[in-house]
Amino acid sequence: MNKKVKLQDLGQKDYKETWDYQETLFADIVSQKIQQRTNPDLQTDNHFLYVEHPHVYTLGKSGDMSNLLLSEKQLEAKGATFYKINRGGDITYHGPGQIVGYPILDLENFFTDIHKYLRLLEESIILTLAEYGIASERSDGETGVWLGVGTPFARKICAMGVRASRWVTMHGFALNVNADLGYFDNIIPCGIKGKAVTSLHVELGRAVDEQEVKGKIIKHFTELFEAEMV
Repeated sequence: MNKKVKLQDLGQKDYKETWDYQETLFADIVSQKIQQRTNPDLQTDNHFLYVEHPHVYTLGKSGDMSNLLLSEKQLEAKGATFYKINRGGDITYHGPGQIVGYPILDLENFFTDIHKYLRLLEESIILTLAEYGIASERSDGETGVWLGVGTPFARKICAMGVRASRWVTMHGFALNVNADLGYFDNIIPCGIKGKAVTSLHVELGRAVDEQEVKGKIIKHFTELFEAEMV
């Protein structure tokens, strides 16, 4: 079992380019797992990618196109792109001021439980937000991290959507840190009507150091997954 995770910060990178890169890393790990059958001493890799995307909307495989409220021309006018992708979940937005994390892990190095994987990803965000004095939590039946659950002011601060095959994960989470929330007005986020979104800078009333937030997420991720970042 290899608990070392290779950390890369890709900076700002096009969504499709990043997706293709994820697919390459994912395929490499699957190939390693196949080779493991005849070479049990071979270790499989784990990766954690940080990235910031230019404005883009993505629709999961179970998503509904009607949750995108813009035409192709309107997307173009807003400088945004759109992709249908192979993760779970419905529609979401990525853009500047948002920290996107893509763990590409062989879960057989950690545990074989997708439910646990999602809960620990959520927990790494919940613990990070707590360091800023923000109380966040899960919302029953709605993956991700929320504020004000059970109140008329419930709002999502972190979206999550993953894909897993042969216990290898891809896609991940998107935490709004200094995000322009106006772009969420063009979709029904995650297909959930009547629920708002928020960003850490809105909750704190000030701009937030994104590198600092990334460091805190990694700290909690490594503790929760008993991993070692390299």
